Amino acid sequence: MPLYEYVCRKCSKQFEALVFGAEVPICPACQSADLERVLSVVSVGHGQQTREPSACDSCQGRGRPGCGMN
Repeated sequence: MPLYEYVCRKCSKQFEALVFGAEVPICPACQSADLERVLSVVSVGHGQQTREPSACDSCQGRGRPGCGMN
């Protein structure tokens, strides 16, 4: 079930719709079926958020010189 983006030619409303098979979506604002499917922008993430380290591997938070964690 693909998710498509549409712009209504009648009222210019832009919206997303899940489309099943040969189903024809309608505009949620004006109920028109005169729609133009637009190219969707895909968002790609890394899956994990980056975080500040709490301690480096060499000193394990004991603050050895040159660590930068002291």
